[in-house]
Amino acid sequence: MYDKEMLKEILEAYGPSGREQEVSRVIRRYVQPLSDEVYTDALGNLIAVKKGSSGKKIMLSAHMDQIGLVVVDIDEKGFLRVSNVGGVNPVIAVARPVRFENGTRGVTYFETKKHSVKDTVMQELFIDIGAESRQEAEAKVQIGDVAVYAAEFTEMGNRISCGALDDRIACAAVIEALRTMKSEHSIYAVFTVQEEVGLRGAGAAAYSIAPDLNISLDVTGTGDMPECSPMSVALGAGAAIKVMDSSVIVPPVVRDFLEEAAEEQGIAVQREVLRGGGTDTGAVQRTAGGILSGCISIPCRYIHSPVETADLRDYRAAVQLLCAAVAKAELPDRHTQFQ
Repeated sequence: MYDKEMLKEILEAYGPSGREQEVSRVIRRYVQPLSDEVYTDALGNLIAVKKGSSGKKIMLSAHMDQIGLVVVDIDEKGFLRVSNVGGVNPVIAVARPVRFENGTRGVTYFETKKHSVKDTVMQELFIDIGAESRQEAEAKVQIGDVAVYAAEFTEMGNRISCGALDDRIACAAVIEALRTMKSEHSIYAVFTVQEEVGLRGAGAAAYSIAPDLNISLDVTGTGDMPECSPMSVALGAGAAIKVMDSSVIVPPVVRDFLEEAAEEQGIAVQREVLRGGGTDTGAVQRTAGGILSGCISIPCRYIHSPVETADLRDYRAAVQLLCAAVAKAELPDRHTQFQ
């Protein structure tokens, strides 16, 4: 079983990069009773603290933000011209229902005169909110407002589909772990901001917390779809322990620590090498004088689309692995990792 209502509420909360206030309020409501302290830093990272007795600090990081479309112009007929916030594929973004923070709804489409949808570029994308003039549109939406996919939460057997699984499913996993975890270390659960536009929030939080170990949670791609790029990760095969991505090479001492925790508890895991894309793991690793940083990934199909799809068995494995890792008395030692 899983907390469906919590996950659904977090997935459906509005929160593109730089405008995470609504999703932060939702998450705060869930972590407040599980924590000794909850606060928000200057960048907007939400930080929940469970105090321990060992003198060691573990940071758990998962990003709250989602990709979006920012309004850059409104034409005389009331159509909204947009640009991307984060990794929006303009072809995938065509013919999608979207919503703004104030509740305004619209649909996306593209300039059909130039070429077919498969060749669409961002400059040709627009949002139709039903306005018939610039004045009517400006009464609802302003330059700089950001739309997100109006995605539907769908259950499909062991699997779920929705927009913003990247990375709200990991935020939910951290909350689930906070409910049951036992650790002698102080736990800093950090729900970070602006990951999708350059891993901006996690580094600032890590600099302030100065943890002995960071474990990020994020989604990762899979290689189990028709004619996709080869990758060993598959839905339903367990949580993935990151080896590397474009932002980080995980220190072997951290990877071994996570793999040992999984083996000790009989948790299904797989290894992940992500060809492209980065995670908060890399930003934390480079903070200050360097921080030991690893990542537990939840396999996900169709990333950065309104139909991101994950397997609940992998989600539960990620929660179990997180609990097993923080329960270990001995943490990886940064002074001995290269000896």
